[in-house]
Amino acid sequence: MRGCESQLAAAMLSTGPRSGLRRREFVLSICGAALVPLVCPPCARAQSKLPVIGFLGSTTPTTWSVFVGAFVQRLRELGWIDGRNIAIEYRWAEGREDRYAELAAELVGRKVDVVVTAGTPAVVALMKATSTIPIVFASAGAPVETGLVASLARPGGNVTGLSNQQTDLAGKRLEQLRRVVPDLRRVAVMGNVASSIVALEMNAVEVAAPTLGLEAFRVEIRNMEDIAPGIESLKADVDALYVCSDPLLTIYRDRINSLAISKKLPTVSAFRAYVQAGGLMSYGPNFPDLFRRAGDYVDTILRGAKPADIPVEQPIKFDLVINLTTAKALGLQIPDKLLALADEVIE
Repeated sequence: MRGCESQLAAAMLSTGPRSGLRRREFVLSICGAALVPLVCPPCARAQSKLPVIGFLGSTTPTTWSVFVGAFVQRLRELGWIDGRNIAIEYRWAEGREDRYAELAAELVGRKVDVVVTAGTPAVVALMKATSTIPIVFASAGAPVETGLVASLARPGGNVTGLSNQQTDLAGKRLEQLRRVVPDLRRVAVMGNVASSIVALEMNAVEVAAPTLGLEAFRVEIRNMEDIAPGIESLKADVDALYVCSDPLLTIYRDRINSLAISKKLPTVSAFRAYVQAGGLMSYGPNFPDLFRRAGDYVDTILRGAKPADIPVEQPIKFDLVINLTTAKALGLQIPDKLLALADEVIE
C-alpha cells in the first residue's frame, strides 16, 4: 500500500481543468490494483477440493465395464461428473482376495470421501481398513448374517448398500435348472470355501435341494489350481453343476464352462457373464441396476447423509439368461415357456 499512497499523493498535486477526473481515474486504477491482492486472492486461489470416490473392483475393468458404466452414468444424472466436480479412483483385485487389504489401505490412505465396492470379502477388507470413511456395497450377499451391517433398516457404522440376495435365490436357481434338465437328480455345488458368503450360499443350496427332490454335494476350491481337478473328479451320475458367486470363479468362468461342457454338465449361476462365457443359464439380480442404484447412495452421502442411517435395499430387477448354443451342445431342449420368461437368450 505504500506505493499506492505515494502515487496517490502525486495525483492529488496535479492541476488543470480536468485534474479532478484524472485524479479519480488514477486513484481507481492504482489503488484498485493494489487492493485486489488483499481482497480477491482467497477467492481466486481457493479451489475447493474435489470429492474423491474410491472404487474397489473384485475382478478386472473389462469384466466390470457394464457395472462401472451404470454407476458412472447414474452419477452424471445426479450432477456428479468425474474430473469436473468429483474424482473417481479405481483399484482392481483381479479375482485375488489376498489383494483386498492392500488396495483398501491405498484408498484409505488417499483419504477418499466414500468407497464403492461389491462382494462380502471386499467390504470386510475395507471395514478393517477404516471405521470412518463411508463404504457403499453395490452388491453383497447376506449383509446382516456376515456382519456387514447391524440390520437392513438401520445399518449402523460406516457401511450400507444393496443386498444381492445371494443365498436367498439359491433354491430359485435350482428350480430353473430343473425345468431345463427334467431328469435332474444330483447337483454338484462348486464354491470357493475361503469366502464366508460362498460357504453360506453352498449351505443354502444344500438346504434347498431336498425340497426339490435333489441331492447336492460340494466341490470345494480355494484357488485356480483346484478348478480343473474338482470338475474332472465329478462322476458320471452327476447331472449338473451349480457355480457359486465368487470373484475367483468369475475370473476363470471360461475355463469352468469349457470343462463342464466337456463332461456334458449343464451349469447354473447368478451372473450373466457366466452365460456369455458358455454357461447354460443364470438367474439373479440385474447387477448393472444394483450399481446404478449405488450411485444414489453415493450422492446421498456426498450431500451429508451418514451410512448408518441409510437402509440397505433389496434388488428390484432380476434376470434369467439362457445360452441356446450351449443347450444344443449339451443336447438339451429349452421349454418354450421358459424361453418366453427369459430376459435374454444368447444364440
